[in-house]
Amino acid sequence: MDVTREDVLRCAALAHLSLREDEVEPMRLAMARMLTHAASLDGLALDQVEPMLTGLDRPLPRREDEPHDTFTQAQALANAPEQDRGHFVVPKVL
Repeated sequence: MDVTREDVLRCAALAHLSLREDEVEPMRLAMARMLTHAASLDGLALDQVEPMLTGLDRPLPRREDEPHDTFTQAQALANAPEQDRGHFVVPKVL
């Protein structure tokens, strides 16, 4: 698969990556190898292959949903660096 320098720079811009000049050619070669490999998968004869719905042929193990003791509010807040009226105090995110 032919990948140009411009293809690499466009993909880098779309991914918000800044590539140094010495990184462009190795990236171009790597992209070309990946696309060649992906194109080779088109040649596989998959007409007789059943679709796979799950990764396992057996059901996942299940456990009973049983109630158990949990922390009290005081226990949950015991190691909090800062609390206010029964709540954790955390830095503002926005």
